Amino acid sequence: MDGGRRILRSLKESFAARHSLVPIVPGESSYALAAVVAVTSVPSASAPAAVAPRAPSRKRRGGRLLSRLALLGRPGVGSLATIALFVFVGAAGFIENGGYTDLVAREGELYDIAARVAGFPISAVTITGQSRLSERELLDAAGVGLRNSLPFLDATAVRDRLMQVPLVKSARVMKLYPSRLVIAIEERQPSALWQRDGRVAVISEDGVPIDELRDQRYLGLPFVVGEGAQKRLPEFLMLMTKAGDLSHRIKAGVLVAGRRWNFEMTNGVTVKLPEIGPAEALETLARLQREARILDKDVMFVDLRIPDRVSVRLTEEAAATREAQTAPRKSSKSGG
Repeated sequence: MDGGRRILRSLKESFAARHSLVPIVPGESSYALAAVVAVTSVPSASAPAAVAPRAPSRKRRGGRLLSRLALLGRPGVGSLATIALFVFVGAAGFIENGGYTDLVAREGELYDIAARVAGFPISAVTITGQSRLSERELLDAAGVGLRNSLPFLDATAVRDRLMQVPLVKSARVMKLYPSRLVIAIEERQPSALWQRDGRVAVISEDGVPIDELRDQRYLGLPFVVGEGAQKRLPEFLMLMTKAGDLSHRIKAGVLVAGRRWNFEMTNGVTVKLPEIGPAEALETLARLQREARILDKDVMFVDLRIPDRVSVRLTEEAAATREAQTAPRKSSKSGG
């Protein structure tokens, strides 16, 4: 008893009454002390502090590491790792020695090879709309070949490459799975040849240069010469129509000073047309050809620039012959 006639309780009994043992991890046999808060009529001034969870012990971390190392010791895992190492080293050597570059050049990229094996090659190409361009020319320009696969073919890039061909006015590219490619183009129509500064270009009907003359199949087109002649191509083509039967004898139209035309004929005769009324002058030329075969004479040029007057100039040989023919007449007249 203490001085106030109260019975003293041992510290052990007092501690056991206020605390109890509760498990903190389900399924484990270890226990920790959990405080039992006595409920009284007067609330406590502050709530008890929460118990922090225990960090994993070093022993447990070591056990996990050992279990992972034990996994590598299972039968077959080491062999697989060795094979993977050899594959990696072999692939690195293959790339380093240029084998990969040769493979890509021969068979295409690896993803194209995989897509072809999976059943998506480009086994058929349909091309429509071409008349002057061959299918081979279009395929080469499009960059499409057996090394490509349909899923990885960039249709927009193919179209852009086709639009770089001067004869191609428009192009559409469609992929039809599993293995068909469709190319539809619209060609520019070459209408004439244009020579300037010694260089000859193929031009369209509106005078737009298509490409330099590299193909002999365009040699039969109408031929215009001179600065600005391509812009007046419609006028030149109209004059050729007015020439009628003489149109096939017109070799070229030369624009003089940007104002009027000279027609170079196939036999070397130059026909000088006026700036105003060239169509009427051509009608006069056609009449003279029918009546006097003027273009079949030994003349260098026929000048139609002055209305109602036709001037001709003989070739040097014809002029010499004419002079020789008239010389005896002059001498006989002077002697008599």
